[in-house]
Amino acid sequence: MSGKNPDLRNCVNIISVGRDSFPVLDKLYGSFCLAISIKFFAGSSMTHTGETLRVGLRIDVDTFSGTRFGVPALLETLKRNNIKASFFFSVGPDNMGRHLWRLLRPAFLKKMLRSNAASLYGWDILLRGTLWPGPKIGEKLGYVIRAAAAAEHEIGLHAWDHHAWQSRLDRMNGQAVDQHIRQGFDCLTKIIAASPVCSAAPSWKCSDLVLDKKEQFPFQYNSDCRGTGIFYPMVNGRQLSQPQIPATLPTYDEVIGTGGITHDTYNDYILSLLGPGKLNILTIHAEVEGMALNSLFERFLETARSRGIAFHPLGSFLNDSMPIEPGRIVPEEIPGREGWVGVQAPLSR
Repeated sequence: MSGKNPDLRNCVNIISVGRDSFPVLDKLYGSFCLAISIKFFAGSSMTHTGETLRVGLRIDVDTFSGTRFGVPALLETLKRNNIKASFFFSVGPDNMGRHLWRLLRPAFLKKMLRSNAASLYGWDILLRGTLWPGPKIGEKLGYVIRAAAAAEHEIGLHAWDHHAWQSRLDRMNGQAVDQHIRQGFDCLTKIIAASPVCSAAPSWKCSDLVLDKKEQFPFQYNSDCRGTGIFYPMVNGRQLSQPQIPATLPTYDEVIGTGGITHDTYNDYILSLLGPGKLNILTIHAEVEGMALNSLFERFLETARSRGIAFHPLGSFLNDSMPIEPGRIVPEEIPGREGWVGVQAPLSR
């Protein structure tokens, strides 16, 4: 930015220096830097060698409503834009409404208010499974999952019971983890008449125990953590055979309402984070971008494609010639999300 416009650089420096003395400048600083970032970086999508910037598109499907309504809408959107993506399906009981008790936690309540969750997700999703067991998604909506497979999208396992995994993984033993993965794997295999080629842990909650159990399944790769590059996880001194393709970009609910990011600036903000020479993996949700924010997502794709950005299933990134290094997954808290997630870490950490 400094080489492009020294006057703007000076403005940033002045606000940065004065923000300690004048609180109003501190409030303006985040929004100002966001605007500058969008202005100078969102418009560039080609590498210095003229190669197209590639983005991996990961679609998490957490709920009954997301499967029933969000997935068909996304399939139509992707078809219109000639895009293939990676869908990760939850196939067991939808008990996501049981997360409501987490409103007692200040961080979760703040996130729900900041993202306007009732409007974003709808009360159907927020209350599902609270008073009685939720419906089994795979049994009732298998035809939707088959439609995604028939459209030649990459099909992966997200969860058997998303709520149970997200809320109880810390207390699960090896048998419980294995049973959860196996129930989901068997159900999804029956639905699409083929083994799912990949998996993604719900809410990026992953441990060494989970990684070890996943090795028993024929996944070509997993996407269980947040990070910066593809790596082979190390568990107890042993390098596992299934590579990790981490999510590298924030989700809508993590950043909306922070740092000056609004509904109107969100697309430009995400585009400003994309760049050549690094792994760009975007996670969207059928319950969000497939429903309330479907039109916003469609505009995002149109803008991205007009800039030469190409979207691909995650598995296609395994064909790159870059060497895959070993690494670890460790629990950490990240901005905008309540509780810990699995995060890529170097072996030396």
